[in-house]
Amino acid sequence: MEQTVYLLLENGQCMEGKAFGAPLSETVGEVVFTTAMTGYCETLTDPSYCGQMVVQTFPLIGNYGMIPEDFESARPQLCAYIVREWCQNPSNFRNGGDLDTFLRKWGIPGVYGLDTRKLTRLLREKGVMNGKLTTQKPQGSPEELKALASFRVTKPVDKVTCSASQSYGEEASAFHVVLWDFGAKGNILRELLDMGCRVTVVPASTSAKEILAMAPDGVMLSNGPGDPTDNPEIIREVEALMASGVPIMGICLGHQLMALAKGGETDKLKYGHRGANQPVREEKTGRIYITSQNHGYAVSKAPQGAVVSFTNVNDNTCEGLEYTDCPAFSVQFHPEACGGPKDTEMLFLRLRRMMEETKNAREEAVVCR
Repeated sequence: MEQTVYLLLENGQCMEGKAFGAPLSETVGEVVFTTAMTGYCETLTDPSYCGQMVVQTFPLIGNYGMIPEDFESARPQLCAYIVREWCQNPSNFRNGGDLDTFLRKWGIPGVYGLDTRKLTRLLREKGVMNGKLTTQKPQGSPEELKALASFRVTKPVDKVTCSASQSYGEEASAFHVVLWDFGAKGNILRELLDMGCRVTVVPASTSAKEILAMAPDGVMLSNGPGDPTDNPEIIREVEALMASGVPIMGICLGHQLMALAKGGETDKLKYGHRGANQPVREEKTGRIYITSQNHGYAVSKAPQGAVVSFTNVNDNTCEGLEYTDCPAFSVQFHPEACGGPKDTEMLFLRLRRMMEETKNAREEAVVCR
């Protein structure tokens, strides 16, 4: 028998759907939507969704099953999954299981039959809101709504970062990159390995001193969940790292942390950018790239010593920064983009060129002595 579930939003609106996935008692989280038509395996396992209820705007989800090879992390971090319709009989030669079983395995409640079109329009008009999923029809009392509005996920980066350092790739690789894990998507690691790098993944709590002691040729600051300003300790370490002269690339949360470390500012967006169809403009060339994105915050004020390299075509928010006083650059979107367009994959090669130039300059300096 289908179980009715209710989604109560902090503005008092209540919507009705049916349950699937893990059994539901009551779940609270920030309700966000993603416009991606495919790539739900990657969406479900993206650590940046920690503590959020994810709404899929595409009406049918699960039709090609669950494909473990495409997962971005070992387990999902979202707190609920909301779809219009889910496919009970997936068909794909790579299919490794169905959506319902996956959600049950990881204790993630799912909702279907809810009017996702109406919900998405509401979030666009009013902005993202906290929501509560419950099997008991909520009363929406002032006390209940006040408690719902005050809900906040605390220290989400600590929840999704790795517990210990791990090394990948060949010891004899031309370059050694430290991947600073704030909730890194798996394809960032795959891109670095495909580029011929040896990669050491380190937890978010790692200090700049510890990273530099590993003698990296470059450092990658990963994506991750939450408000970037909630990480003052990490921001101080990023500031020290950027002063070291080591080539650095930042993605998403990493981009925001770098800006804050250099004196920039970030703000929360009304409903964020989430999906695989976000257009950005490269300022140097005027060229438009279609990108994959998942973020609710953006750099609102670029720091001194940085120039805006990419801009969002839809709302003119900052999508990339280049630093003139250190070998570093960052982007708000996901150049590793799985699932999503590969238009900006070339940015990984830019990091490689920076490492080559820095390494050659260092070797020439030794010879000159």
